[in-house]
Amino acid sequence: MSKRPSTPIYSSEVYLMACKQFDRAADAISLPEHLRDRVKHPRRAVVVSLPIRRDDGTVALFEGYRVQHNLSTGPAKGGIRFHPDVTLGEVAALAMWMSWKTALVGLPYGGAKGGVIVDPAQLSEAELERLARRYMRELLPFIGPQVDVPAPDVGTNERMMGWMVDTYSDHVGHLAPACITGKPLSLGGSQGRREATGAGVAYLIARYLEDMRVPMAEATVAIQGFGNVGGEAALALVRRGARVVAISDFTGGYFNAGGIDVAKALACVASTRSLAAFDGGEPITNEQLLTLDCTVLVPAALERVITPEIAPRLRCRLLAEAANGPTTFAADRWLEENRPDLEIIPDVLCNAGGVIVSYFEWIQNLENYYWTRDEVLEKLFRQLEQAREAVERQRAKYKFSRRLAAQTLGIQRVADAKAARGLYP
Repeated sequence: MSKRPSTPIYSSEVYLMACKQFDRAADAISLPEHLRDRVKHPRRAVVVSLPIRRDDGTVALFEGYRVQHNLSTGPAKGGIRFHPDVTLGEVAALAMWMSWKTALVGLPYGGAKGGVIVDPAQLSEAELERLARRYMRELLPFIGPQVDVPAPDVGTNERMMGWMVDTYSDHVGHLAPACITGKPLSLGGSQGRREATGAGVAYLIARYLEDMRVPMAEATVAIQGFGNVGGEAALALVRRGARVVAISDFTGGYFNAGGIDVAKALACVASTRSLAAFDGGEPITNEQLLTLDCTVLVPAALERVITPEIAPRLRCRLLAEAANGPTTFAADRWLEENRPDLEIIPDVLCNAGGVIVSYFEWIQNLENYYWTRDEVLEKLFRQLEQAREAVERQRAKYKFSRRLAAQTLGIQRVADAKAARGLYP
């Protein structure tokens, strides 16, 4: 295992967690020493200052990041999050996971991620537009259809992607929809993109419940995080016949043994931007939701919510990681050693639906030929199934955990590409 310490500029708990996962996977596949640091550490990081004029005439300065982890397998790909707790280390970890994810599901991309330290709820729509456009303006030298293709993430949405597309297009002198995915349909967005991640989560849950011989109609589901991913996953699971018994967001959670009215909850979020006013269940905390007795637990919020303290209290049978990095390294090792009965769909597989349909959107933009929603979802499920089968083959062949199987597949493919390209003198 490489003894080189983690790069200090990325130092954070979540980045160290991603590095530990990499080191374990690299040892498992005996990755050559001369490749380890090249595959592990980000290729490039950009830090930008973002001054904007507030509605009251004052000027506020925000800080933003873009980390491109891997460019050896294609243009970088990854979301942009607007959140008050964004750090460079977090963005670097998310970019690393995206490298593994895109390789695992067979996309010609590298991994990237971006973020701005801001609470979007504290900005007016006009201020948010100025910040989104300024962020894209500062990153113009590093963004483009064949260089780095961003997308929405926590705190951003398709409207903001539309502003960024316009900023980039104004710079190059023509509409360039392939520079960003997750856009409005009117600007070249893809049918099915908004629900892609949640629909993919629901598809994989259904497939693994089949393997476990649990009928969907008998499955109870608890979802932590009721944003785009959690909300769309809940909707897709209900349509497949499951019963969603608990949901939550940053304001708290709700439990209803008879089943949450998902449509009502989505309407509440659409009108008030949170679940705070929802009256369709008994109030519970986010921690209580994680430890509910249920068939499927779906962490769909932020990283590192399943800790070594929470792991022994999990009472689900299937853990579907819709968020990136929701289970800490130590908690994952505890579960692996003490809960062999608990099936886990690791994040690099579970939430890959979003980047897969982002790839479809990019292809449609480049070809200027567009598919129907049914065509998009059919292609999505086919590609997820191929990745699932590859993970299960890797797991059976080497007796790995499902997480280790998925990570080693992705990391090996990135390493193979770097080895094939060689080292520039």
